[in-house]
Amino acid sequence: MKKTIALLLICLTSAIPQAYAKTPGEVEIGGVLRDARLQGLSVPSKALSAYRGKPLIINVWASWCGPCQSEMGSLQRLASRYGGKQFNVIGISTDDYREPALAFLRISNTTFSNYIDTKLLMENMLGAERIPLTLLIDAQGRVLDKIYGAQEWDSPEAVEMIRKTFRIRM
Repeated sequence: MKKTIALLLICLTSAIPQAYAKTPGEVEIGGVLRDARLQGLSVPSKALSAYRGKPLIINVWASWCGPCQSEMGSLQRLASRYGGKQFNVIGISTDDYREPALAFLRISNTTFSNYIDTKLLMENMLGAERIPLTLLIDAQGRVLDKIYGAQEWDSPEAVEMIRKTFRIRM
């Protein structure tokens, strides 16, 4: 009887969608990002607060991540078309080593600013328990949205979502 109940409990709990655990120090939607030093990858190191004053799109990725690879082209096109005008686009690699991350940026022809997070500081603060993760941050550093999974960032639907979230004209 005890084995039957235990087996039944295991079956029932496996049918319930699992909630994702929060990362240590995660800033949730509505919260303001703390300042942090971004370790340069394709650009010199910089304080996260240097991006205040204009909306910011942060993409968290890794060179070995297939979905990250598939969306990088659309992020590059978005950054080329709109980046720096109404908002900035940056990437944060979660790779352990610079070389594979740099190689991926070269192969994918990614030119927007990218940083590397070997100490998990940004990964934890942004809530990147799975990647790719893209965050929409307002000009004051407030997290407006977190989008998990690969997207086509330059599609009309994505551009409209960004426009509405940031309340800007594009």
